[in-house]
Amino acid sequence: MQNPDQINNVFFQRKLGDYNINYRHHIIFWLAYMSFNILRWGSLHHDFLYSLKTNLLGFPIHMALAYFNIYFLMPKFVYRRKYFTYTILILSSLFIMLLVKFNLTYYLIDTNVMPEAGEVQNLTLDYAIATMLGELYVVSFVTAIKTTIDWLQEKNKLHELEKRQLTTELKFLRSQVSPHFFFNTLNNIYSLTLEKSDKAPQIVLKLSELMRYLIYNSDAPHQDLTKEIEFIRNYIELERIRFDESLKIDLQFSGDMKGKTIPPMLLIPLVENCFKHGANKTIGPKEIFIKINVIDDNLNVQVVNNIPNQTEQSPSVETQGGIGLLNVKKRLELGFKKNDYNLSIYKKENMFNVNLKLKV
Repeated sequence: MQNPDQINNVFFQRKLGDYNINYRHHIIFWLAYMSFNILRWGSLHHDFLYSLKTNLLGFPIHMALAYFNIYFLMPKFVYRRKYFTYTILILSSLFIMLLVKFNLTYYLIDTNVMPEAGEVQNLTLDYAIATMLGELYVVSFVTAIKTTIDWLQEKNKLHELEKRQLTTELKFLRSQVSPHFFFNTLNNIYSLTLEKSDKAPQIVLKLSELMRYLIYNSDAPHQDLTKEIEFIRNYIELERIRFDESLKIDLQFSGDMKGKTIPPMLLIPLVENCFKHGANKTIGPKEIFIKINVIDDNLNVQVVNNIPNQTEQSPSVETQGGIGLLNVKKRLELGFKKNDYNLSIYKKENMFNVNLKLKV
């Protein structure tokens, strides 16, 4: 089952990845903003022609100052933490804008440069403060939009990087399973050939069937649970051939497994661990209990094997299993949410227990 966070991330990346700011977005934004201002001020003054003239004059100034801030002042000074220089420059820019706007309004539109405040025909302090604050509002609004978009794009890049790293690491972990698995199996075949055992040809044949599965079915992110179970069955049959009557295997499968998927080769290290660290090192009767069942959308795996009778070299819960169990733990951590799985490993009555509960 794929991690829902990964699904959300992919959806987020597709939505944002296709959203690139270009000149059309700028044109649409400024036209919409200017239209709103024309209607607002036209309604206030009951003079839409005057509102149109002032906005046609004012918006190029808005745009020039806004773009000067977000594309020059912010990257050159704010992002480099030169806040004092930035403050001086933005205030200077606002003051220059004030002079330009006052003179253009006075000579091109009306000598009353601020009709909403009565008769204002001179560059007064009230006019200067009101105009500079209004301009600062526009600049802040545009800067907030630009900063938000930049933040979303950076977050998108980070998600994409994390996704690639996750995919790469999962592929690496999956690639570890096959060499590890074949290394152990070939060691078993080698020992049988030294003994000139008649079981060696059968094991080689079974091994070829497993190799066929690994070559053609283990590259996908997820695999049908039924195929994984069949692979486990074949592996256990291979091990049955190698051991004599001293090996007792209790194998149980139950539940509806059709339509359920899991990452390929996720369960085989749990099963292989029973033989490598259990049966292979046990003198005398060897016991392995494997139970795999599906209840609704929950996969339950229980694997139990007897612990070899060793005193000083008896493996601990943390060390038994080597690369196999460590690989499973890592793949679960990377591929599933914390609440979607539970892996417990413990000793009980001289038996090594591995229990895995997984949403599929």
